[in-house]
Amino acid sequence: MHRIRIALAQINSTVGDFDGNTVRIVAGIELAREMGADLVAFPELALTGYPPEDLTFNPDFLRANTRALAEVADAAEDIVAVVGFLDAPGEVYNAAAVLSGGQVAGVCHKIRLPNYGVFDEFRYFSAGDRPLMFEMAGSLIGLNICEDIWYPDEPIGAQVAAGADLILNISSSPYRVGRTRTREEMLETRARDYLTPVAYVNMVGGQDELIFDGNSLVYDEHGRLLARGKSMEEDMIMVDLDLDEVRVSRQRDASGRRQGIEQRHPGPVEKLLIGPPGVLAAGASARTPRHAGPHMPPALTGMAEVYEALVLGVRDYVGKNRFERVLIGLSGGVDSSLTAAVAVDALGKENVVGVSMPSRYTSEGTRTDAEALAERLEIEFRTAPIEPVFTAFLDDLAPLFGGRGPDATEENLQARIRGNILMALSNKFGWLVLTTGNKSETSVGYSTLYGDMAGGFAVIKDVPKTMVYELCQYRNSLGAEIIPRSVIDREPSAELAENQKDQDTLPPYEVLDRIIAEYVEYDRSIEDMVVAGLDEATVRRVIHMIDRNEYKRRQAPPGIKITSRAFGKDRRFPITNRFWTPAAPEVG
Repeated sequence: MHRIRIALAQINSTVGDFDGNTVRIVAGIELAREMGADLVAFPELALTGYPPEDLTFNPDFLRANTRALAEVADAAEDIVAVVGFLDAPGEVYNAAAVLSGGQVAGVCHKIRLPNYGVFDEFRYFSAGDRPLMFEMAGSLIGLNICEDIWYPDEPIGAQVAAGADLILNISSSPYRVGRTRTREEMLETRARDYLTPVAYVNMVGGQDELIFDGNSLVYDEHGRLLARGKSMEEDMIMVDLDLDEVRVSRQRDASGRRQGIEQRHPGPVEKLLIGPPGVLAAGASARTPRHAGPHMPPALTGMAEVYEALVLGVRDYVGKNRFERVLIGLSGGVDSSLTAAVAVDALGKENVVGVSMPSRYTSEGTRTDAEALAERLEIEFRTAPIEPVFTAFLDDLAPLFGGRGPDATEENLQARIRGNILMALSNKFGWLVLTTGNKSETSVGYSTLYGDMAGGFAVIKDVPKTMVYELCQYRNSLGAEIIPRSVIDREPSAELAENQKDQDTLPPYEVLDRIIAEYVEYDRSIEDMVVAGLDEATVRRVIHMIDRNEYKRRQAPPGIKITSRAFGKDRRFPITNRFWTPAAPEVG
């Protein structure tokens, strides 16, 4: 009888926090043991945090990682634990340690190294060259790491061909819109195609721009979902698997898949024996813990998923960087309103401060809406009119401007005064400034350097303007109307000039966001976009604006990635470039 109880511990690690990460992992081992698990698995690089980036080159970091692994191994008694760490016998490997009997029984190296988008693993790691399986309680478990399972052939093919009864994958797979469903479809396919159960544990938490959403999964050999971890939260998933049933399913399968797998994937595979069969892990049926029933919390979808990702990103960036309070410039518009709502949900109302900084162009409506928002969120609210400072700047600069009329310069002055006020409050009180610019504005440079771009963290940096409105509606649907209806209904304006509207300068946001998605996220050509129904002149104008404002984006604070391609290290674009930028950029 081959039964196994597996636990998947989706934890929130912090890069470089070896003490904290070790405490989390040891606590997870102890909880899994109490619940009668034979095996507990933790995410990819759970011990170091993911991604460690250039810390990987630091020998002290590598030594601390090794010391922490030894401490974790001590806790692995009467249970097998799989923990992601850095293996550095000379070259550095993204690795998984198989811990048993208080020691490291074996090590698996990641074979498929991603080198696209936000991933840069060729820079840091050497690739493993042989899949690993380990035997416990008479069952063979094929172990692989994150990207390894996204490929339909190796290493999973070699592991199943060599007799794997279960595939265990440890991951730190970043969140983006739609990724959860894509991941589910892939794992379902792997399980069904290989007639093998698949257990997948994923990291949860925020690390700089990246969000890890959890959503750990277990599928049976037919591709049926057995368990799911929570979205955006730490969780422990417990599943009982009858591996005899897996073998019966394979025997009854008339498709010839098993023979084909063995022929196509001859190996080699490294096999590791974890203790005498039936001694270390006697199977879940030999234990007397509380029942491990189905674990199936509802998956977040749509705007709920995006909103919770933003909340998690703010909570972890602020908390992991040891800030206590945040500061937001409240303009009375949708962007600052959404940012404030997210901040309150992430940090609590007592840790959010809003500042209104009206000028001669600020309407009565936006003034009152900023105050109303602060009242509804119950946050501290301050007012700092910028008119005296703005007037002083205009007077002092008039001789230097040589009689030239007003233009974007005066508009940018107002934004920079506001940026100075926010940063002064930040310096004085130690508050982190959250910027409020969205992806649409960031794309085309509709923002001011050292003005509204000034701050420490850009919450909605990767959220298109049209989605900002959807998220505001979603937040209001949760109960009381937090964001005033007038904020959502008002035509957007930067209010830096008389009767100014965003659409005086930009295409309608529905059109702008579509072009940005086609060009930035999907690399569509101008011809393809025109064939799809977009106006060619508008497309060319927007692309020109996107390209020539790369220099601004390089100076922006980090922000949360939620789309398939965010600005920053997800999209690497040359500033000095004449392909689509024949004209000089506007400086502002």
